[in-house]
Amino acid sequence: MFAGGHMRHFAEGRDDKPHSQKQTLQRLAKYFEPYWLGLLGIVGLLIVDTLLQLAAPYLIGRAVDKFITAGDRGGLTTTMLLLFAAYVGAWLTRYGEFLAMIVIGNKVLLQLRTEVFERIQSFSLRFFSQHEAGDLMSRLTNDVDTIGQMVNAGLIQALSSALLLVGIVAAMFSLNWQLALATFLILPLMLIASMILSRRARLAFRRTRKTIGSVSADLEENISGVRVTQAFAREDQNIERFDELNRLNRDANVSAQGITAAFMPILDVLSALGLAIVLGYGGYLALQSPPLISVGLIVSFIIYVRRFFQPIQQIATLYAQLQSALAGAERIFELEDMQPDLVDAPDAREMPAIKGQVEFENVSFFYKPDEPVLRQINLQAEAGQTVAIVGPTGAGKTTLANLIGRFFDVTEGAVKIDGIDVREVTRASLRRQMGIVLQDTYLFSGTIMENIRYGRLEARDEEVIEAARLANAESFIAHLQDGYQTELSEQGRNLSQGQRQLIAIARAILAEPRLLILDEATSSVDTRTELLIQRALKNLLSGRTSFVIAHRLSTIRNADQLLVLEGGQIVERAVSQPELSAHEQLLAHQGVYYRLYNSQFQAQRELAGGAEAESGL
Repeated sequence: MFAGGHMRHFAEGRDDKPHSQKQTLQRLAKYFEPYWLGLLGIVGLLIVDTLLQLAAPYLIGRAVDKFITAGDRGGLTTTMLLLFAAYVGAWLTRYGEFLAMIVIGNKVLLQLRTEVFERIQSFSLRFFSQHEAGDLMSRLTNDVDTIGQMVNAGLIQALSSALLLVGIVAAMFSLNWQLALATFLILPLMLIASMILSRRARLAFRRTRKTIGSVSADLEENISGVRVTQAFAREDQNIERFDELNRLNRDANVSAQGITAAFMPILDVLSALGLAIVLGYGGYLALQSPPLISVGLIVSFIIYVRRFFQPIQQIATLYAQLQSALAGAERIFELEDMQPDLVDAPDAREMPAIKGQVEFENVSFFYKPDEPVLRQINLQAEAGQTVAIVGPTGAGKTTLANLIGRFFDVTEGAVKIDGIDVREVTRASLRRQMGIVLQDTYLFSGTIMENIRYGRLEARDEEVIEAARLANAESFIAHLQDGYQTELSEQGRNLSQGQRQLIAIARAILAEPRLLILDEATSSVDTRTELLIQRALKNLLSGRTSFVIAHRLSTIRNADQLLVLEGGQIVERAVSQPELSAHEQLLAHQGVYYRLYNSQFQAQRELAGGAEAESGL
C-alpha cells in the first residue's frame, strides 16, 4: 500500500514534466541506426511500390483516351496486362517491406526490453520500495507492445502513405496544374483540423498508458496478496477498487479513441468535397470548345483524388497508434533516464577473498532527511564470529544488515570488510561472497534442484545434494514424488514455510559465502521445524562471519556478540567470555535485553496457560 502510494504520486506528477514528441521520436529512431542498410532496402521497395501504384491511374486514363474511344482492342489488352503486372508487383514489394520491417522491428523491441530490464535490475532496494511492481511490468510489456504495434506494421504503412501522397501530388501536377491546385484548396482545412486534434490526442494517450499501468499494478498486487484478501474476506472491496481503476482506464481509452475517431468523418467530408471539385471544375474544362482536358484525364484525376485521400486516411488511422506508441516510449525512456541511487565508484575494484572481519565506523543512515534510522553505530566483528542483533520492531536491525552488503549506502561513516570500505569495491564482487537467508523465503519457478543451484550456477548435482543434506532438507525432498526434480509453483507455494526455508539454507550453503546474514530465518516456523533449521544453520554458520537478526531470543544464546538496537542506536552490547556468554551477561545487566527476553517468555507462558485452560474446558 505504501509503495502504491509512492507510485501513484510519481505517476500523477508526470504531467508536470515537459514532453517533446520530436525528442521522443529522435530517441526512438536511434534504435534503428544499426539497421540502416535494411531500412534503406525497405525505402527502395517503398519507392518501387509507390511508382507501381501511381502507374495504375495513368494506365486507366490512357486506356480511356487512346484505346477504348478508338476501339483498339489490342492496345487495351496490352494496357490491362501492364495494369495487372503493376498490381502484382506492388503486392510483392509490399510483402517484402512488411517482412523486412517485422524482422528489424522485433530486433529493436528485443533491445528495448533488454535495456529496460537491465535498468530495473540496476536499481537499489530503495527504488523498489517506492515503485509498484505492476507498473514496472506494464512498462516492460504493455508499453513496449504499443511501440511494437507501431513499428511492425504502422511505420511501413505511414511511410508508404507519405510516399504515395507525394507521388500523387507530383502526378496530379504533371497532368494538369490548374485542376491540381483546385483540388488542394481543401488542404488548409485539413491542417487546421489536424492541429486541433493532435494535441488533445497526445494528452489523452498519455493518460491511457498511465491508467493501464495502474490496472496492471493493482492486478499484480491482488494476485500476490490473494491469501490475505481471502483471509479478511476483502474480495468485494478489491473488486470495487479494480472496477474503479478499470473504469478510469476505459474512460481514458474512450476519450483517446474518440478524439482520433474524429479524423475519419472529417476526412470523408473533405474527400467528397475534393471529388466534387474535380468533377465540377474538370467537367467545366472538358466542356469548353475546344475541350481543355480529355475525359481520360478526368478519370485519372478522379482516381488520383480518391487515392490522394486514402493515404491521408491511413495516416489519420495510424495517428492513434503513433500517439499511443509515443506515450509508451515516454514512459520507457522516463524509466531509463532514472539514475540508480546506488552505483559502483568509477575506480571500484574487485573485492579480494573475504576473511570475515566487519567493522562499522560511526555509521548513520537516513531514508529521508531528518529521519535517522541508524545513528552513530560502532561495532567490530572478527572473522568467524556470530553477531546477534536484537531489538524491537523498527529499531533498524534489517537496515544495519543491509548496509553490510551495500544494498544501501551509509549516510555518514563507513562499513569496512577486512579493512576495505564497501564503497571502494564492486557490489557484484562483494555480494558473490555473501549469503542471505530471509524470513520470507523467495523461491523461483522451476525445480528444487534449480532453486538450490541458484546459489552457485556451475555446481554439480552431487554438490547440490550435499548442500541439501547439510541443510537437513534431504529427508523431505526424498519423500516428494519427483525428488529434486519436483517443480515448484510461484514462490514455492506448494511447499511449507519450513521446507522453503530449508531450501533457502541449502542454497546459501552451496554458495559457500564468507559472510552470512540471517534475517529472522526461524520466526515463521513451528518448533519442530525450527530445530531442523537450527541444525542446518549450525552447519551454515561454521567458520563464517555471521550477522543474525533474531526474533526468538532463545535462538541466539551461543552468539559471540550480542547487540541490542533501540531507536537506531546500540543501547546494549556484550561479547561472550569463556565463563559467561553474551546472552547471560545481558540478562544479568537487567536492561533492555532483559526486558525483551522476559516479555517474550511471559507471552509464551500466557499462551501455554491459555491452551491448558482451553483444554480443561
